[in-house]
Amino acid sequence: MNEFDEKYRARFEKLSTTNVADAEDALGIKGATYGIRPMRESWGKVVGRAVTIKMAAAGETKNQHHLGMTAISVARSGDIIIVDNAGRLDTSCWGGILANSAKAKGVGAVIVDGAVRDLDDCIEIDFPVYARGTVVWTARGRIMEQSTNEMISFGGVQVHPGDVVMGDRSGVVIVPWDRVEEVLAKAEELFDKEEAMVKEILESGDVLGVDTRFGYEKMLKES
Repeated sequence: MNEFDEKYRARFEKLSTTNVADAEDALGIKGATYGIRPMRESWGKVVGRAVTIKMAAAGETKNQHHLGMTAISVARSGDIIIVDNAGRLDTSCWGGILANSAKAKGVGAVIVDGAVRDLDDCIEIDFPVYARGTVVWTARGRIMEQSTNEMISFGGVQVHPGDVVMGDRSGVVIVPWDRVEEVLAKAEELFDKEEAMVKEILESGDVLGVDTRFGYEKMLKES
């Protein structure tokens, strides 16, 4: 078992992306993205360490391998492949062959700032795909893989190889690896306070009173 699975996976799986995003807000960390969601409703929470891919426009420089294959080859079981295609919706950067290859390698999911295709294939093998949308056009002749496992920009957030990537139906959040402990501690603290607040509201019905006692509006500053 690797360090992430041993120390952190179960703790993240108890939380939501919004818990983590709130914790990062409280700590001054930019980690929340927007507009990237699971492409199938039944695909819920995913979490793992990042294997990054950066795309570029196709041109005179050529790739030796089809985009994505190098990332799959270096990924470990449970990792998440995260793709920077600058939000482009006019070309795919993930499809059925890649999904099958990633599934066979034990990759937990792919998360794309852009569009994907062959969604039916991904659904058939139950390989979670997060993206901004779908498109039928191939990547061939349109984009190429510029780099693997280097820093990328993803939904306005820096992502380094090995950072923690977490997604659920609300969206995607990135946690810098060197700040995992403090983000998790803060997120768990906020989660516990919110659970206690909901419990009191359900028991008492005193919505305004509970809100005042918990200071919900100021929770990120006072927690």
